[in-house]
Amino acid sequence: MTAPDLLLQAQQGDETAAARVLEENSGLIWAVVRRYFGKGVEADDLYQLGCLGFLKAVRGFDTAYGTQFSTYAVPKIAGEIRRYLRDNGALKVGRTLREQGAAIYAARERLRAELDREPVLSELSAATGLTPEEIAAAELASAPPDSLNQENADGLTLESTLASPVTEENLLEHIALRAAIDRLPEQEQKTILLRFYKGLTQQQCAKILGVSQVQVSRLEKRAIEKLRRDLT
Repeated sequence: MTAPDLLLQAQQGDETAAARVLEENSGLIWAVVRRYFGKGVEADDLYQLGCLGFLKAVRGFDTAYGTQFSTYAVPKIAGEIRRYLRDNGALKVGRTLREQGAAIYAARERLRAELDREPVLSELSAATGLTPEEIAAAELASAPPDSLNQENADGLTLESTLASPVTEENLLEHIALRAAIDRLPEQEQKTILLRFYKGLTQQQCAKILGVSQVQVSRLEKRAIEKLRRDLT
């Protein structure tokens, strides 16, 4: 049975196929898990979390994404581990950012119910009393790795912008993307967040950041170049 056939059977609820897919990809899961050693959680527990993220990737994968399954699975595996570590205090996010993130989440849920749609950034700003820049910083601090596959207003993902199709040799570089973003200068961080995590156009980003569209284009280009260098 080919790997695509096995994956399809696993997606359709075949537990034997799911177990085989999991076993055949244990090396990939461990490769991700090792990135989180030394965080106060036993390796076997991290592996179980990685397996949970992997199985979520199996259920959610769609060949129409135009990417390899392993490329899709790695952020899911890492995301499951990071969520656990964040919830249990092993990954530290500043208190102010945590409080702002909670306020943004609550405001977004309330506005969704009131407006029957996803609120825009200006509405979140008005509801929370936070500036767009503060919202950008708070959301970047808690943004999940899944955002690698979110399209911006131009139909591009950060993952596809950074590199050509991913092979197993450079999968771990994508796990390190979040850390690389954290090292960018503040304006470049915000540009990446707004363009690729919030899906805004360069013109919309310019209004929020208080700069020209040309400056946004330069910020984005510089940030992408730095991320490429950092991940290679």
